[in-house]
Amino acid sequence: MESQPESPPELPIEAPREPILTLPGALTAYVALLAVIHLVRMLLPFDIDDDVIQMFGFIPKRYDSTLLAITFPGGAGAKIWSFITYSLLHANLSHIGFNVLWLLPFGSALARRFGALRFFVFMAVTAAAGALAHLVTHEHAVAPMIGASASVSGTMAAAIRFAFVQGSFLSFSRGNADAAARVPALSLTRSLSNGRVLGFLAVWFGVNIIFGVGSIAIGADGASVAWQAHIGGFFAGLLLFSLFDPVPRTTTNAADASSQDGSNSG
Repeated sequence: MESQPESPPELPIEAPREPILTLPGALTAYVALLAVIHLVRMLLPFDIDDDVIQMFGFIPKRYDSTLLAITFPGGAGAKIWSFITYSLLHANLSHIGFNVLWLLPFGSALARRFGALRFFVFMAVTAAAGALAHLVTHEHAVAPMIGASASVSGTMAAAIRFAFVQGSFLSFSRGNADAAARVPALSLTRSLSNGRVLGFLAVWFGVNIIFGVGSIAIGADGASVAWQAHIGGFFAGLLLFSLFDPVPRTTTNAADASSQDGSNSG
């Protein structure tokens, strides 16, 4: 009687590991837009690129009629669109890289949570809030402000409303990317009494104060940091998050889940 060959032992099938950081389509499109705009600008002659910055950058003097009149490219229309378009321009590759580096973790979670339309509108609103803060604190400035830092700051502020909740992307028990981005958020009051959120706020504001008081410059061109715009975008993201958030609050308070995950609350 012929013996049958033994079947090889079955090995357990491991679930595919999800990358720590995956980019949703909305964020990929946003980063690609920044890169394409900068690439096109790199191909332009210097004088034309300067006109682009003057037309689409945010210039506080554009809104000031008390001093010697200066004509800026773009006319009256630039007074409107530059509140947003300045955030799509960058001084150099290191400027883009710095902003994208901070945007990836927080922007990924926010884009998954909001969806494309809400995410793009949120980026525009926080950019406008940053421009307004810059306008208030630099009333007569002629130098254009450019960069997505205000919007990046807004995404960081919005993301901390849910980032430390159990199962979210900065908690000790992180789920998959989609689930981590859609945990119920903390209310603003509970956010501001949560130990981890307060620690994040202390570090974030401390870094911006150092940049502001020390007048630290970044990038090869030595461009100064518009830290007031950062703060304007940050506050807009923190306070307006609930207006954009599509995830309903549950009767089981998200703050309780956060405390179970090991965070401290005041």
